[in-house]
Amino acid sequence: MKYIDGFRNPDAAACLTQRITELGAELKRTGRRVAIMEVCGTHTTAISRFGIRGILPDNVDLISGPGCPVCVTEPGYIDAAIELARKGVIIATFGDMINVPGSETTLARCRAEGGQVEICYSPTRAIELAAKHPDREVVFLAVGFETTIPPVVSIVDTAIRKGVGNVSLLIAFKVVPPAMKALLADPEIRIDAFLCPAHVSAIIGADAYIPFTGANGVPCVIAGFEPLDILLGIEGILGQLARHEARVDNQYSRVVKPEGNPKARALMEKYLSPADAVWRGIGTIPLSGLKLRPEFERYNASSKHVVAVKRGREHPGCLCGDVIKGKCHPPECPFFGTKCTPDSPIGPCMVSSEGTCAAYFKYAGYSPRNVRVGSTKA
Repeated sequence: MKYIDGFRNPDAAACLTQRITELGAELKRTGRRVAIMEVCGTHTTAISRFGIRGILPDNVDLISGPGCPVCVTEPGYIDAAIELARKGVIIATFGDMINVPGSETTLARCRAEGGQVEICYSPTRAIELAAKHPDREVVFLAVGFETTIPPVVSIVDTAIRKGVGNVSLLIAFKVVPPAMKALLADPEIRIDAFLCPAHVSAIIGADAYIPFTGANGVPCVIAGFEPLDILLGIEGILGQLARHEARVDNQYSRVVKPEGNPKARALMEKYLSPADAVWRGIGTIPLSGLKLRPEFERYNASSKHVVAVKRGREHPGCLCGDVIKGKCHPPECPFFGTKCTPDSPIGPCMVSSEGTCAAYFKYAGYSPRNVRVGSTKA
């Protein structure tokens, strides 16, 4: 705990808060209102957990972006997984997918009805299940950003080395930078800076954000997840804005390197190639996903089992799509905290531990002044 305590020092937090207050006042004198988007579900959770929104100047707003891979997955993907389970395929998945609503039902209900849905704590479990059930097909639900893509795609690497033929991936991989580009180009959203995702940055590297900076760009600051990390990140962003700068500032250099993780990136490049991907709330973003290269197509569950991932139906009235884009905050949804809770979720943002709605519900990390701060209509 001693190492963690160093990033939770109250005196240092007070100093950073004071500096943030001063920078906020400096920007306010010029009539500047600042919208900072965090693009990481763990940041969203930490910001709510530590009450950081409540100590910011009234002209500095934090908005949550598409930082939760479970939340940006279309309901049609869940429908496809359920279809496979009903065909007798063993579905292997991380636990946060089990209660995500499809068009009609969830994997949890499918399992209750007799489908074999196995919760995994590691992708290696898929190989173990395939070895244990050689007469059955095992499909791993390959959902995730750059952080989890390398360990998940290692299933294919291991299957090839061990000669396992009854395992495949139902892929919904997504990569973050194209989504950031799409959000910056959206006229309905105002983004003045990015608090960049730390876990993703450890894989892709700090240099991946250089295209978003410069004369026509915005500040991009990479920060860790402890209170001082986040406060320092916000202070760094406000400092850049006050100086009219827009550059990449890697404040998580104890983990993130300029080039990222070469081994993880090499594994991804060996087995995967870019593809268009559909993001809940945003739509199709060109080259924002990854698919298996043609030579590894036999491990693609969609073609192997002839199941298509189609556009599913979302619950009418659910605002998860707008929350994911940063157009609104969870309390604006008519279902938030009433019909939609972690025990009875209507949308995926209330399901995942990294979901914005789940973070707001658990920690009540919002106030009336933070409503609709990401919209140009605010």
